[in-house]
Amino acid sequence: MVFHQIRRTPDEALFNSLLAQYHYLGYQQPVGEHLKYLVVAGDRPVACFAWGSTPGALGIRDRFIGWSAEARRRHLRLLAANTRFLILPWVQVPHLASHLLARMAARLSADWQQVYHHPIVWLETFIDPARFRGTCYRAANWIVLGRTSGRGHRAPTKQPTRPIKEVLGYPLVADFRRRLGEG
Repeated sequence: MVFHQIRRTPDEALFNSLLAQYHYLGYQQPVGEHLKYLVVAGDRPVACFAWGSTPGALGIRDRFIGWSAEARRRHLRLLAANTRFLILPWVQVPHLASHLLARMAARLSADWQQVYHHPIVWLETFIDPARFRGTCYRAANWIVLGRTSGRGHRAPTKQPTRPIKEVLGYPLVADFRRRLGEG
């Protein structure tokens, strides 16, 4: 299987349409730094990955990393969120999802460096526990950090206004806390 980084290529329209048609959240144009990948076997698409900027403040992640608001402000660009992951419905291969996640994690920082001129040291994703268990992420050694508050980033009250999601993270380097810290 071959990973194609397809942002700003002719294959981007295919990627966008596959997500629009087959992903339960559909397609949404990312804002800010982002990369899109189409995974193909032979000449057939088998999976799509979308990566983008992460939320500015996320309590469960921020406590796990152990950073201050100032360190978060300076280093947030070193994080990427897996905003969409889709294995196309006609693909039925056991353990494919965790295998693709592991391969994706191994290459994302270098690709990000090439496009945006800085590495990525931490990955995260959000799982809707009412729909999914996140088994493929767990099998690929992602760390369960906990659950969101369900308030969203602009909630006027402290009451949940959005579905509560499970947050999983994946460090790309062993010294991620030092690299994301005060230094």
